[in-house]
Amino acid sequence: MDSRCFLAVLFLLLSLQPQLGASYLRARKNYIVHLDPRASPANSLEDWHRSFLPVATAPLDSEEDGAGDDGPRIIYSYNDVFTGFAARLTDEEADALRATDGCLRLYPEAFLPLATTRSPGFLGLRLGNEGFWSRSGFGRGVVIGILDTGILPSHPSFGDDGLDPPPRTWKGACEFRAVAGGGCNNKIIGARAFGSAAVNSSAPPVDDAGHGTHTASTAAGSFVENANVRGNADGTASGMAPHAHLAVYKVCSRSRCSIMDIIAGLDAAVKDGVDVLSFSIGASSGTQFNYDPIAIAAFKAMERGIVVSCAAGNAGPEPGSVGNGAPWMLTVAAGTMDRAIRTTVTLGSGDEFDGESLFQPGNNSAATPLPLVYPGADGSETSRDCSVLRGAEVGGKVVLCESRGLNGRMEAGQTVAAYGGVGMIVMNRAAEGYTTFADPHVLPASHVSYDAGTKIAAYVNSTASPTASIAFKGTVMGASPAPAVTFFSSRGPSRASPGILKPDITGPGMNILAAWAPSESHTEFSDGGVGLSFFVESGTSMSTPHLSGIAALLKGLHPDWSPAAIKSAIMTTSDAVDRTGVPLKDEQYRHATFYAMGAGYVNPDLAVDPGLVYDLHADDYLPYLCGLGIGDDGATEIAHRPVTCASLKATTEADLNYPSLVVNLLAQPITVNRTVTNVGKPNSVYTAVVDMPGDVSVTVQPPMLRFAELNEKQSFTVTVRWAGQPNVAGAEGNLKWVSEDHIVRSPIVVPAKAA
Repeated sequence: MDSRCFLAVLFLLLSLQPQLGASYLRARKNYIVHLDPRASPANSLEDWHRSFLPVATAPLDSEEDGAGDDGPRIIYSYNDVFTGFAARLTDEEADALRATDGCLRLYPEAFLPLATTRSPGFLGLRLGNEGFWSRSGFGRGVVIGILDTGILPSHPSFGDDGLDPPPRTWKGACEFRAVAGGGCNNKIIGARAFGSAAVNSSAPPVDDAGHGTHTASTAAGSFVENANVRGNADGTASGMAPHAHLAVYKVCSRSRCSIMDIIAGLDAAVKDGVDVLSFSIGASSGTQFNYDPIAIAAFKAMERGIVVSCAAGNAGPEPGSVGNGAPWMLTVAAGTMDRAIRTTVTLGSGDEFDGESLFQPGNNSAATPLPLVYPGADGSETSRDCSVLRGAEVGGKVVLCESRGLNGRMEAGQTVAAYGGVGMIVMNRAAEGYTTFADPHVLPASHVSYDAGTKIAAYVNSTASPTASIAFKGTVMGASPAPAVTFFSSRGPSRASPGILKPDITGPGMNILAAWAPSESHTEFSDGGVGLSFFVESGTSMSTPHLSGIAALLKGLHPDWSPAAIKSAIMTTSDAVDRTGVPLKDEQYRHATFYAMGAGYVNPDLAVDPGLVYDLHADDYLPYLCGLGIGDDGATEIAHRPVTCASLKATTEADLNYPSLVVNLLAQPITVNRTVTNVGKPNSVYTAVVDMPGDVSVTVQPPMLRFAELNEKQSFTVTVRWAGQPNVAGAEGNLKWVSEDHIVRSPIVVPAKAA
């Protein structure tokens, strides 16, 4: 380039730099604006919200930044669950608004990830006149709100044969238009789309990812016979509450969800009149509750009597990774079932290792022994997980690949196939233990545990000519141990409130068969998505709607129960042992801690009649909020009304009337208080039974509770002390209130002390 031309271009760029910088500052971005709930509007809510908007100092150049508007714009005016609004603002406008009296803070738009047949039977939900499921009415008349990627209304799981019309109190809207073969009916009674999720102008709430259809059918899908994926996991599919109504709020597009749209969806769901909210979306693990718009919105939903069921997240097994941890939310971990879609790897040595794969080919190219290769033997990480391969190394062979974590296993198979491999063995990393996925692979494959993988790798290194074959055995029931906690399920303690045990409960979240919508997901397995009516997915996204549906069953049977009473019934009747009667295990097949599984694995047949419940209402949380040290302002922001902590007796986290107890025990004994409500039989007597390690002493006063009436309340204290020297490793056990008909179990956790 001529030097004069170069200098001219350089001068032009430098002269434009201030203008480009100014344009960036004037470009509008999305914010949630949090207002002080103590300031009540003098006129309409929208007018009040609009009064906070600064006057635009200069119009934006529509040709320059594409905005095409000349001032700040309100996107949502939140009415019920959040005091504030969402708006598009420039940096200058945002700064001016922050300085406005009555504005608490601005949250820049953030995106949260989705937390992505057999399960009713595994949970004891079976058809029959005498069974709890039938007696519950299958959730008839209860409305479950699903916040997700939308729904495929034409799917047979959402047929409405035999269902009642929507409740008279229902206020929701249906935005389906021109949907072939489907729309709203007596199953799907509401459907709306929000913001960036409303990408399909003809039918905004239609699911274009599959995830929302899967979660909705898990919670409340109707009975569909012969449900399977290419013949696997065959059976009658149904949700937990197959006669409940569904209200769908599309707040996510594909794999991400705008926090602005989530709050708008929550706001609409509460206004519409849902009874249960199902929220299979990840959330931050450590955000202080008054800085967490979802926790704030969920508080208002709880106050309206709505059970808010949320995913714990898929960030396990890292301690302190649990999200959605506010005590007014039901936080759900993911566990396995006793069904496996079985594969068996046979080595040249004769050793056999069971694994899983959803792809069970009739024409199996790996049925006979083939050369086995482990690219990771060179020590390279990209070789270990088969991200980088050499065709000469893998062509015509079975390839051993290390897992890439929660995702990426199918991509590894595509890479192996592209380089000429004819089979693949996916071996877990150490942290993933025995959790194996049934994936829709593109070639014969088997996902095996870390233990099996290390033995297979050792075999490859022990012989000059290693071989392997893969056999496919279809769906197998009775896999053991079951249930167990999955590796990816997020762990406690909650960073926002470590004195409250989180997660609360574990439900089925591994290899779950449910309805599916044609999408770009798994097209390699479904002929472009055509004809793929059901699919297998894993995650706390899958365990959450199981609990949402179970909560709907309890709500239908006990419409006067509070969300806390329903949560208590679910937690105190859960199983801490597996189907063989031994303590639940985690992904390493070690004793699962309460920080992994919550109170235990849900048992809906017992939850319907828990005997006693630990109840809480909105006002009961206020002393707890003050005890967190967030002050009057923080408590006010969450409660949506003025709170003066000085007029309340602030309580510790341990004294919140929760169905589990976390006691930060030091040298001195600690006494905590609890109150239970009799929801079982009148004239019943309960005796305290404590199961704790010998180095911890627990005293319950009084040791016996006598109830004369239904709904009678009784209070007691629990004093915890070290029986000897304090144990830095902590301790876990249970307090059980035992009567002739009930065992009401509460976990007791003494957290480990940092070294």
